[in-house]
Amino acid sequence: MIRSLCILLLAAGLAMPAFGQPAQEQAKIAYLINAVAGLHDARFIRSGVEYDSARAADHLRLKLRRSGSRIATAMDFIVYCATGSTMNGDRYRIRFSDGRIVDSADFLRDKLAAYDARPPPRG
Repeated sequence: MIRSLCILLLAAGLAMPAFGQPAQEQAKIAYLINAVAGLHDARFIRSGVEYDSARAADHLRLKLRRSGSRIATAMDFIVYCATGSTMNGDRYRIRFSDGRIVDSADFLRDKLAAYDARPPPRG
């Protein structure tokens, strides 16, 4: 009985890797950060300062690490890490090369919806 419980707890621990996020949610979060990193022709506006996509992705990774167990899902990541500054409350925004500006939260929610709409992998 105790052995079975230990095996069950070990299996559950393996299914919830770093920061308490299930592997599927970690994959979604990585996808979202990579979507930001891949926008080479966009500028990211944080607290009134513009950054390139690499710096923006690095900042999101930093916020994710600092958030710890608060982030369990990709939507948590968007809400708590990618929406705005915790210091001054300013929203994060993205300025595309055509001049269009969108809130980063809207951009990431759209990317998450596209990710979730993908067909499941064939196996």
